[in-house]
Formats: sequence, C-alpha cells, structure tokens
Amino acid sequence: MIDKRELVIPGQLLADGDYIPGDNTYKSDKKIYASKLGLFDIHNKRITIVPIKSCYVPKIGDYVIGRVTSSEVFGWLLDINSPYPALLQSSDLSGGRYRDREMSGNSKLVVGDLVRAKIAVYDRTRDPLLTTKEEGDRARVLLGKIISGKIIKISPAKIPRLIGKEGSMISMLKKETSCQIFAGRNGIIHIASQDERNENLASWAIKKIDREAHTSGLTDRLFEEIKKRKGN
Repeated sequence: MIDKRELVIPGQLLADGDYIPGDNTYKSDKKIYASKLGLFDIHNKRITIVPIKSCYVPKIGDYVIGRVTSSEVFGWLLDINSPYPALLQSSDLSGGRYRDREMSGNSKLVVGDLVRAKIAVYDRTRDPLLTTKEEGDRARVLLGKIISGKIIKISPAKIPRLIGKEGSMISMLKKETSCQIFAGRNGIIHIASQDERNENLASWAIKKIDREAHTSGLTDRLFEEIKKRKGN
C-alpha cells in the first residue's frame, strides 16, 4: 500500500496480508501499521520504518563515541547521546596493539575528553558498560581517546543511511575524501585526515546525508558533488 521511502505517520496502515512487522511497526488482525513517523521500507516481506528523528538506545556490540562527564572511583561516566550514561572502567582503557601505537595518554581521561568505544554490557537493569578492547579481526577498529580530527553529530536514525548497503556509502566517502571516518551508532562521527580541507569536505557530505537521507539516488548524486568540490 506504500511506496518504498515514502513518509508515513503513526497509526498509518502499511500492509495487509502475509507480511512481517519490523522495527517501529505493529501488527493487528493481519494488518501492519506504523508506530513512528518515518520512512517506509520493505525487504523480503519484512516491513520497517526508519524514524525521521530518534534518540539512541544502546545495543550490545554497537560502536559509539562518548564524552567524559565525570571521573568516578573505578573509571569514568560518559555521555553517549542517550538517556543512559555509560561507564568506562579505568582497567579497560589500557592495552591494544593498534590503540597504543596510534593514540597517547589513554590511561588518563578528564572531563570533556572524547572516546571511541563499544557497548560491552547493557540491559534495562543497569546503565551501559563500555569497552575499548577488541580481539581478532575486530582489533582493526581503533578504539580509545580521540586526540585529533573533527567531530560532528547527526540523528542516530540516519547512521544506517550514512553506512549504506554493505558499507557502500561510507566506503565511498572514505575513498573520495581521503579521510578515516568512524560512525558511532549513537549519531556521533569522528573524521580524521592529515589535511583539514579533507575533513571539511567529509563533514559537509555527512551533513548533507543527514538532511537528505530520505531522497533517492543520494549516493550517486553525492559522489558527483564531491568530485566537483574537489576540483574547485
């Protein structure tokens, strides 16, 4: 009943029949309705709504960027753009073959510091617990205190669009802007390059994605606009 990427409102009928309700939808008498304002999407008969605006709800395994808000006896509390403050234990911040080589001063954090981390533990009975440790192939993800680069913030609901299908969008951005881009699931993004002009270009592109995530053909259009800006 709805075209893909069409804007829908809460309570709107989306489908009737053999369909599966996904995120931000509900089913009643074989009919599926929207539970949030957002964009309609369907894949393999599973219907979901991508919300226009949302707050970040922690999920185990998510990569995030947090800002230190206070120092505690056993570590630090971080604001992760969520209703829930997150704890990073001091014993967790040391170690890591990539982290130690690339970042300095990880063992000491002060209020205002920014940290790239992962949600290690979370349930509704306690606040999220963060980690900066990775093992195996995932150790390639650089976690720890951020000491350079640019930070921007977008809606957490737009992060899947920034990443793209199988990482297509963010891979294009990294290549065309010559930047390292760490997209936290909480909507906080770290951009780093040796050239500030590259960081500014990547920042402009990501903000455009945040504004135009609901439009079609965005990846190709953005690719062409980046090429033009680089030429200028």
